[in-house]
Amino acid sequence: MDSELPDIYCPFPQRTNPHVGHTRGHLDAWTRRTGLVHRESARRRFEQADFGAFVGMVYPTADRHDLDLVADWFVWLFLVDDQLDDGYLGRSPERVRGVVERMLAVVNGAADDLPADQEPPAALTALAELWDRTIPGVAAHWRQRFAWHLTAYLTMATTWETANREAGIVPSEETYIAKRRHTGAIHVCMDLIEIVAGIEAPETIHNDPRFITALEASCNVVCWANDVYSYEKEQVLGEIHNLVHLVRHHRGYGEQRAIDHVCAEIAAETDRFLAAEAELLSAYPQLAGMLTPYLDGMRSWMRGNLDWSRETPRYNPAEVGQYARPERYLEATVLGVAPDHAGRGGTDGGRR
Repeated sequence: MDSELPDIYCPFPQRTNPHVGHTRGHLDAWTRRTGLVHRESARRRFEQADFGAFVGMVYPTADRHDLDLVADWFVWLFLVDDQLDDGYLGRSPERVRGVVERMLAVVNGAADDLPADQEPPAALTALAELWDRTIPGVAAHWRQRFAWHLTAYLTMATTWETANREAGIVPSEETYIAKRRHTGAIHVCMDLIEIVAGIEAPETIHNDPRFITALEASCNVVCWANDVYSYEKEQVLGEIHNLVHLVRHHRGYGEQRAIDHVCAEIAAETDRFLAAEAELLSAYPQLAGMLTPYLDGMRSWMRGNLDWSRETPRYNPAEVGQYARPERYLEATVLGVAPDHAGRGGTDGGRR
């Protein structure tokens, strides 16, 4: 890509968590124990991404225990996402339907109904462990919302995106923007703010239009900034689910103009967040002790995602060639679905 990435507008301070070093070691041990990362090529790519640094940037106030927990969720989401998008499984939903149904059983409280005679893939075992570590003590409405967001991520990633790839459908910008917040699992990550901040937002707040606007705008900022930085990688993979790509396709813009357009939209969404934040705090001064850390968590996500995207080799132009051969870094044991020869190749997508 010959285009230049603009300096994306972000008025929030750069921060990091003091427990990042510990969490890096935890992630290394956890991914080895669960079997999520074991091949040398996959381990090398995993270490280069530095998810410990990423989670420290987006949850800078989390204590060591909670940082380890959300880091494990990060890694689980990223590795499952790579399986569904980077390789042949992104065009073969029938190959992963069974394991996704088993994941949904864990999320929806039906894990006891799973067949005991089948050895579970690494992603399912890790999910069950994460669920057991996360759910005890949380409010019922938080658990229900978190489960719904996980379900939306898994179903959209294996149905909507896959169907588009199979049929060669390029979604409209409007449709893509609405779906992107789910296919990127950003709602799942925003839910975890309540865990690390030790707060509980009542349903009245989650249903307030000003809170909905702040959350939607912050999610859009994160997802669209990711699209800008992952654009070159996704072009290598032939991915259509990227806002820069869709702007080029539907508006006929050149590459640089499309990137500039998306960056301008990110700035507009940031301003929309700030306006909704101010209105929300003004409307509920008695809830400032809960709202301030929640909104600060959204700010940290917008800033931290941007900082990590600028630094990680995952989106470095010198490194994107690795995505032309995803079978070199994807682990078949993650979803327990062995590749077939015909399905191999680098023509599918990658959301992150």
